[in-house]
Amino acid sequence: MKRHSSVTLLTCCCLALLALSCTEQQKPDTRAADEAAIRQADIAWSKAAASGISDEHLAYFLDDAVVLGPNEPMASGKEAIGKMIRGFYAMPGFAVKWQATKVEAASSGDFGYSLGTYELTMNDPKGKPMTDRGKYATVWKKQADGSWRVALDMFNSDLPVTPPPSK
Repeated sequence: MKRHSSVTLLTCCCLALLALSCTEQQKPDTRAADEAAIRQADIAWSKAAASGISDEHLAYFLDDAVVLGPNEPMASGKEAIGKMIRGFYAMPGFAVKWQATKVEAASSGDFGYSLGTYELTMNDPKGKPMTDRGKYATVWKKQADGSWRVALDMFNSDLPVTPPPSK
């Protein structure tokens, strides 16, 4: 009888260990840290864009990123995005800055987004400075090294569309 209870106890212990080893470990909730990291990446990206150096701005995008800019086709991939960004920086008087108003991260720890407002200035066709204000939404993807890069960026103006002058 004693041998039977030892085998039963040993079997129960083995089953318990097996059950514990098969149970998926709960991943810690890193959302607060991820949101802080995304906010910091967004701030650094805005500063890089304000530097006036298009390559610093472009460095925040993933190679397969997508940009949905207003009044133009979708830019897919870093080459197309680079062409678009260099076009912006080539405009006389161009300057841009933005600020996140909301940042959230997925509980999975691999994606997040930022929402905010931007201000963009450039010269109009007559050389007079003009300012555009609007909003943006950016999807961020966490990289293997822990950094965050832009997977998708979309922005559009808050200003009403101005009809072209009559001829």
